[in-house]
Amino acid sequence: MNFAKMQGAGNDFVLLDPQGKERDWSRLAVTMCDRHYGIGADGILLVASSTVADFRMRIFNPDGSEAEMCGNGIRC
Repeated sequence: MNFAKMQGAGNDFVLLDPQGKERDWSRLAVTMCDRHYGIGADGILLVASSTVADFRMRIFNPDGSEAEMCGNGIRC
């Protein structure tokens, strides 16, 4: 799986292209964000295609919950 890790105003995120596939993103966020056994991050950002904008972003917190918005994630 290809990813990029970026930092925005002190928070770090793993950016992924979901490539139109549905996965258990919540579980993946918990696994990838673990700072001891995963990549370590404050969340994962899915950067997907959109029909109304340049792209669509979904944000998953380290506990697996999906956030509505994340200012520092948008910086990335």
